[in-house]
Order: sequence, then structure tokens, then C-alpha cells
Amino acid sequence: MIFAEELTRRFGSTTALDGFDLEVPAGTIHGLLGPNGAGKTTAVRILTTLLRPDSGRAEVAGHDCVRESARVRARIGLVGQLTAVDEQLSGRQNLEMFGRLHHLGGATARDRATELLERFDLTEAADRTAGKYSGGMRRRLDLAAGLITDPAVIFLDEPTTGLDPRARNEVWRTIRSLAADGTTVLLTTQYLEEADQLADGLAVIDHGRVVAAGTSDELKGRLGDDHLDVVVRDPERLGETAELLQRFGEPRKDPDRRLVSVPVRDRVAALTAAAHEIRERGIDAEDIGVRRPTLDEVFLALTEKSAT
Repeated sequence: MIFAEELTRRFGSTTALDGFDLEVPAGTIHGLLGPNGAGKTTAVRILTTLLRPDSGRAEVAGHDCVRESARVRARIGLVGQLTAVDEQLSGRQNLEMFGRLHHLGGATARDRATELLERFDLTEAADRTAGKYSGGMRRRLDLAAGLITDPAVIFLDEPTTGLDPRARNEVWRTIRSLAADGTTVLLTTQYLEEADQLADGLAVIDHGRVVAAGTSDELKGRLGDDHLDVVVRDPERLGETAELLQRFGEPRKDPDRRLVSVPVRDRVAALTAAAHEIRERGIDAEDIGVRRPTLDEVFLALTEKSAT
């Protein structure tokens, strides 16, 4: 449903995209991750026809983003980082206004607004001014506005920035419902937990190109199947603990947390052996356990590697 091949885009001496590739299947949520300045917003602007690439090819819903830009716009919705709703208008008036801007006609715009208010659980607040909505309600209204034309693809650019955990969870439920109804979602986010929770597939972009792609589990697997973590009570014995764990792999020390972490293959054998040797050395371990790598660790490892 979304396809990009070798996209490049430069702004003066700055290269924003440098051979960007992407494939997103229909009806899925796909996460686009990357540090600030990695090229995420530039990629979204090209895919939504707001910007032309210097070279390369991009298609959305089967239409070329440059040669068939009008057809692409007819099939997509875009929700930017900042809410686009008018806080002086009610929720219903906002949606009707967006419908009229999309040439739906008065009756059709009203019917579509009513349908979306119900879908996004905003019916009771429909006739209150949007300025009195909570952050989560305003964001849901913004998402509803992006769906006013029932698009096949919707682009969400950091949709939960600035929201509290409760409001963020409300938006997450809404995004999941979009994919369940068959809408293809491209989500850019800097919240790794958000990508882990929502995305069927992920692409990590750095310095204008995708440096890794796959499911969350596939990307985590790049750092090893599991990590053995040991938290010592005495920070002076952190180095000794790291030396002890070198038999399993290259340990990583975190002095602030008094933590040593090392990738392991056989979780049961590693945990048993490490616990025995720590006890034999007389090291007082506050905690010891085995866990999967986090998406945060994957992200840091991939982007640090890309920078070298």
C-alpha cells in the first residue's frame, strides 16, 4: 500500500533522505522510527505529496506520488504533530468544516461527522467547543478529521506527543481500531514503547536511509535472544561482576543502576551458572534475571552503529 525506492532529497548542503526504501502492506500499522533529523518528516511529506523527491520513486495506494499526486491525495489522510482542530468550534462543527473543505456537501459532511463522533467516542462532547476538550479528546478529534474522506491510508506524525499516559492509551486504542477496519497506518514516533505496542512492522531510519526493518521481535533478535542482568548491592564490585560474566559475551556496565548486562543464548543455563558463581565469589546481588532486549536498546544500537 506504501512503497518507496531509493528516495533522495536535499535542502542545500543538507541531505535529508539518502536512498530511502520502504514497503508497507495493506491493512497494517507500520512504525517509522529515528532520531531527530533522521529524515522521518521529509519521508512523510514526500509520501503525502507535500514535497517532491530529488530522485527515486514513491507510490501510495497504487498511485505515483509525483505523477498522480491528486489521486494519492484522494486516498490518504494526514494527521500532523500539532492538532489542526479549531478550538473555537465544537467537535461536530470541526468535522463538518473538514467535510465541506473536502467537497463532501452539506448533508454528507453532517452524516460523516456524526458517524466519526460515534466511532471515536465523542458523541457526548460533540457540541462542546474543542477548546474545552482534554488533550486525548482533541487528539481523537484530530484523528477523526483525518478520516473524514474514509482514506485507505493514514499518516500519523508523532500522534501522542505531549499526551499523558491515559490520553496516550486512548489514542492507541483508536489507532488499533483503524487497522482493524482495514486502514493502512504509517506511524512516526519517538516513543519506542508506542512502536512496540502498535506496529506490525518497523523501519528504523538514520541519516536519511533505513538501517533496519522487520517486526519488533526480529529487531530485538539482532541484539541476542536474551540478556542476563545482574544488579549488585556494592558498586565497588561492578567490575568484578562484569569480568565474571565475560564467559557469556561482552558485558555492558551501568554504574548509575549498579547493573551488568550481557547477551546470552541459553537462558536457563546462563542464569543457573551466573547465580552459582556470584554466590561462590561472595558478591551480594540485589537482583538477577534474564529478559528480552528492549526496543530502546535496539534503537540505540542501530543508530549508534549507523553514526560510526
